[in-house]
Amino acid sequence: MKTFEELGVSAAIRRAIEELGFVQPMPVQEEVIPFLIEGKRDVIALAQTGTGKTAAFGIPLLQRIDTGSRDTQALVLSPTRELCLQITDDLRDFAKYMEGVHVEAVYGGAAIEPQMRALKKGANIIVATPGRLIDLKNRGFAHLENVRTIVLDEADEMLNMGFSDSINEIFECLPAEHATLMFSATMSREVERVAKKYLKDYETIVVGSRNEGAENVNHIYYMVQAKDKYLALKRIVDYNPKIFAIIFCRTKIETQEIADKLIRDGYNAESLHGDLSQQQRDLTMQKFRQHLTQLLVATDVAARGLDVDDLTHVINFGLPDDIENYTHRSGRTGRAGKKGTSISIVHSKEKHKIRNIEKEIGKKFQEAPIPSAEEICKKQLYKVMDQIVKTDVDDDEIAPFMQDISRYFEYMDKEEIIKKIVSMEFGKFLAYYADAPEIEVVSSKEERSKEKPQSDKQKRMNKAQPGYHRLFINLGKRDGFYPGVLMQTLNRYVGGHQEVGHIDLLDTISYFEVPEKDAKKVMTQLTGIRYHGRVVRCNSEEDKNTDFTDKKPHRDVQRKAKPKRPWRDEWKDLMNGGQKFFKGSEPDFSEEGWARRKPKKRG
Repeated sequence: MKTFEELGVSAAIRRAIEELGFVQPMPVQEEVIPFLIEGKRDVIALAQTGTGKTAAFGIPLLQRIDTGSRDTQALVLSPTRELCLQITDDLRDFAKYMEGVHVEAVYGGAAIEPQMRALKKGANIIVATPGRLIDLKNRGFAHLENVRTIVLDEADEMLNMGFSDSINEIFECLPAEHATLMFSATMSREVERVAKKYLKDYETIVVGSRNEGAENVNHIYYMVQAKDKYLALKRIVDYNPKIFAIIFCRTKIETQEIADKLIRDGYNAESLHGDLSQQQRDLTMQKFRQHLTQLLVATDVAARGLDVDDLTHVINFGLPDDIENYTHRSGRTGRAGKKGTSISIVHSKEKHKIRNIEKEIGKKFQEAPIPSAEEICKKQLYKVMDQIVKTDVDDDEIAPFMQDISRYFEYMDKEEIIKKIVSMEFGKFLAYYADAPEIEVVSSKEERSKEKPQSDKQKRMNKAQPGYHRLFINLGKRDGFYPGVLMQTLNRYVGGHQEVGHIDLLDTISYFEVPEKDAKKVMTQLTGIRYHGRVVRCNSEEDKNTDFTDKKPHRDVQRKAKPKRPWRDEWKDLMNGGQKFFKGSEPDFSEEGWARRKPKKRG
C-alpha cells in the first residue's frame, strides 16, 4: 500500500491529515488521488459511503487551487445542507496549513445575507446545494465563469431528489474547459445519463463492485406480522444494550410516530424529518453526533450526509422501494473498517424486496428469530453487572459519607444489597417482559400462503387476529379510501393514535381490525360522519348489513350543516336508506305520508 507522500500529496496537506489521524490511504483515495492531481480527464468514482470519498476528491482539489487569486476555481455540489457543511468542515481541516485558501458553504434553510457577504469577499471553493447556488448566482454573488473543477458528491442521491434541472442550469454557467468529477455509491441510469451528457472522455474508477453493499456490514432481517413491527423493534433494541443506531422509516408521519412511541416507552430517541425547522434539525443532529441521543428515527432524505462515528446499527423499520436507498442506509454503519449491522424488520409481503436487494448488492441476508424475553433479560442483566464492575470509585470523594453509609446498611448482608442494586437498575425490564405481548412467529409455510393473492371473497372470510375485532365500513377504493385516509379519519374522529391491525380494502367497502377494547368507541365515533358527502356506516363485520345511519351526524358535521333542501331532495335521502323522516320504525309511503312531507305554501 502506498503512502500519501507517494500519491503526490503536498507537505502542508499531509501535515493536516496526519493530525486528523490519517495514517494510510483508503482504497478509494489510493485509486482516485493520483488521477485527480494530474487533472487530465473527467472521472466517475463509485465507492460506498464512509470509505473516504471526501478526502479522495478534496485533497487534489485543494492542491490545484491558485491561492494567489480569490476567484472561485472549484465547485462542490451536494444534495443536503448537512452534507454540504460536513464537506466544508473537512476541506477546511485539510487546508489548515495552506495559506490563502477560502472555502465557503452555501445552502438553503438558512439566511442568505451572510452567505452573500462571504462570497462577496471571495471564495476559492464553494460547497453548495444546487437551489441556493442558483439563487446566489442570479443575485450576482456566485461567479462561476472561472470554475476549473466541479464535483458532484452523492450524485445518485442528488438526481433521485430531483435536482436534475438545477444541475443542468449550473453546468450551462461553467466555462467550456473544466473538469467534472462525479462521486456516487451506486451507478444508476440517471447517473449514467448525466455522465454521457456532461463528462468528456471520462474514466470510471470502481472501488469494490458496482452497487454493492458495504463490505463490513452484516445484513439481518426479522420476519413478523405488520402489527408486531414496533414490538419487534423494542425487542431488538433491548437485546442490544449498547446500540447506537439510526432507525429509518418511509414517511415523515411514521418517523414521528415511532419516535414518540420510543420516547414514551423510556428510550433515548429523537426524530429527524423534513417537517422540523432547521434549528430543530441542527440541534437533533448535534446531540446524535455527540452520542447524547442513542436512537435517531429518520427519513432517508433527512439522514443524507449524516456522518456519525461508531454507529453500531442501521434499522430499517420499513424497507425502501428503491434498492439504492437501502445501499445508502446500510452505508451509514460499518465505516472506516469497523463492523456494522443493518437490520430490516419486514412482514411477509416484503420478502421479495429482501431477495431483490440480495441480488443487487451481492450479499446474503440472515434471517433471525425475534429475541425472547428470557434472552433480552439476560443481556440487560449482564449490562447492569458490567456497569457496576466498571464504575470508577473516587475514595477521597466519598470518604466523608462512608461512615453514615456503612451504618445505614449494617443490618443488610452483601447478597441482599446486590439484589436491591440490580433490581433498581434492571427492574423495568423484568416488569415489562414478565407480561410482554407475544410476537407471532411467521413460518416459511405461512409466508408462502400469505404471498398468494386473495380474492375479495377470501378477504371477507378473514378472521380477526387474537385480541382484535374486525369492523366493516361502507367506503372503499372507489371512494379514494386507502390506509392513509383511514388512519387520518381515525385520528380525527376517534382521537389519539388509534392502533389498527389488518386492513382489507375492496372497491366499495373495507374491513379493518382494532383492539377489542376500542371497537365500540371506533364504531360510535365513525358512524354518522360524512366522507365526501356520503354518510359513513361503521359496525362489526357480522352486522355489516344493518343500517345505523339514523345516528346524529358528528359535531364537526353539525357545525358545517347545509341549509335545508327542498322536499324532493329529502325524499331522495329517505329512498337511499336514511331514516330521518321515518314515522315509527317504518317509512310511511301512503298518500298521507307524501302530503306530510310536502311543506305548506306560505301566504
